[in-house]
Amino acid sequence: MIRLGSLAGYAFSGPRLLGGWTPTSTPAVYTILYKPDEARERFAVIYVGHCDDLSTQGLPFRHRRSPCWVQRAGSKWNLHIATLDVPGGGPAHRKQIAEELIGMYEPKCNEERFDASWRDEWIGEYSDAPSTSPLPPPRI
Repeated sequence: MIRLGSLAGYAFSGPRLLGGWTPTSTPAVYTILYKPDEARERFAVIYVGHCDDLSTQGLPFRHRRSPCWVQRAGSKWNLHIATLDVPGGGPAHRKQIAEELIGMYEPKCNEERFDASWRDEWIGEYSDAPSTSPLPPPRI
């Protein structure tokens, strides 16, 4: 298991060696990873995707972005995959998770980019200070 995302909130299955891995016919968010330093047990995220059926993505090496993965990792045998099953999550939820991860890790082999920052106008301002205006009394 590898944890990815903000506050490492998503528990991905893997990482597994991509070469020799057989995709299942399940919906998932998936990440392609490699070890920049083979001596360390750390991975770099180089691609994030999501789909309704992993077996239709051309994995492991017929995916349209796989040449970028191999170039980035130096060899197809340095590539790993981690998958996230989103229980009860539909396509929109998987897309949201993938976009969050792309914004956070900025994987070099993803063509799209997403801003990982928040702006006050999106969610409103937040303060730890107590409010100066009391709430009206409850009606009974």
